[in-house]
Amino acid sequence: MITVKIFIGNIIHCTGKLKIELLENGFVAVQGSQVLALGNRTELNNIIEQINVPPCSLKIHYLKKSQILIPGLVDTHIHAPQYPNCGLGYDKTLMDWLDIYTFNLERKYRDLDLAKKVFDAVVRKTLDNGTTTACYFGSLFNEASLVLVDSVISHGQRGFVGKINMTQSPFKDYVETPQETVDNTIKFVEDVLAKQSNLVSPIITPRFAPSLELEDMTQLGKIAQKYNLRIQTHISENLDEISYVKEHFGMSYAEVYETAQLLTNKTILAHGIYLNQDDIDKLKKYQTAIAHCPDSNICLKSGLCDVKHLLEQDIIVGLGTDASGGSSPSIRSAMKSALDTSISVSFNKSNYQPLNYQDVFYLATLGGAKALAIEEKIGNFEAGKQFDALIIDANVNGPIDYLQYCSPLEILQKFIYCGDDRNVVSVFVAGDNLKSL
Repeated sequence: MITVKIFIGNIIHCTGKLKIELLENGFVAVQGSQVLALGNRTELNNIIEQINVPPCSLKIHYLKKSQILIPGLVDTHIHAPQYPNCGLGYDKTLMDWLDIYTFNLERKYRDLDLAKKVFDAVVRKTLDNGTTTACYFGSLFNEASLVLVDSVISHGQRGFVGKINMTQSPFKDYVETPQETVDNTIKFVEDVLAKQSNLVSPIITPRFAPSLELEDMTQLGKIAQKYNLRIQTHISENLDEISYVKEHFGMSYAEVYETAQLLTNKTILAHGIYLNQDDIDKLKKYQTAIAHCPDSNICLKSGLCDVKHLLEQDIIVGLGTDASGGSSPSIRSAMKSALDTSISVSFNKSNYQPLNYQDVFYLATLGGAKALAIEEKIGNFEAGKQFDALIIDANVNGPIDYLQYCSPLEILQKFIYCGDDRNVVSVFVAGDNLKSL
């Protein structure tokens, strides 16, 4: 028997770039994993007639006045192996933090029991916080990265998982030869594809330009092209890092990736704090996206990324937690940090309007879907898309004291500024409810 789920209540999503839509007393009809229809409740009877299913096949869920239905949140940049280090090392800047804290932890993932413990924890934590799609940096080691793939699949999250590539490292036991990085990547990609998951895909993951030579990156670009895969890496996060790239390669960060054929319309670059106009023009040319990681940018004292400027330049932008560079694996926290960063940028600019809560909601939903080049599947409640969604409730035993009536947009605003995982009472990925209170 065909079952159609209908959610009735206050619904918020984005219909385009920085365009938010509120449906008060609206509905979303869902069949299986797919959105069938979206509209005002007054249209519902006509939709039910068009669906042509018996009343016994309809399951109707009425949202409370304190609840809103929103699309699932998208984390465009997170380092799963670093999760145990959240909250540690923020007295350092990027390059020292990598050498002292990060590489020392990541070297331990030959231990697959540790890998399973950590990866199960980070996937559960991100889902609890409403991340229905995550773009993960995995481990240097194939076996550990496959443990992460299995964790994402088993918990029902949508995700991209990459085996890190590094042929340059301060540690002799945490590095690959150029041939190993190519061979291991091909094997990892084929092992992930063999799982035939509808939700989880491999992604090519050169760590960043300082960890590879140009030829290594070029070979990875060819693998991405051969298997039609997405690419993730970092760009222009830290001034010392940028200076090293310029000195070592004799060209800018963006030129390095362009030369290696890593700039594509399926590439997402984390940070992008110090992009100049030539860099921006290159990203625009290839429709390459930026993962804005404001929490990490502050914690590691890297700088303030002017996301408003990038958006005005038609750069595709999503949000990333960059845990453990960022202190929290919650995209809600990243939304709040993005607001704080944009306001801080505005203090030094005249006639500058910082991002508002509706803008960062776009970045965390449809913007993130566009950044990962999956906006045809998720990001809003357009008919035909997958039903990745959250029910947010302001009136639970959590951080928000719900002492007076709030409008739907006020509930969204309160969640972004004051909420936490307790306000996320249901998490749907491809129609399946993974969290229900």
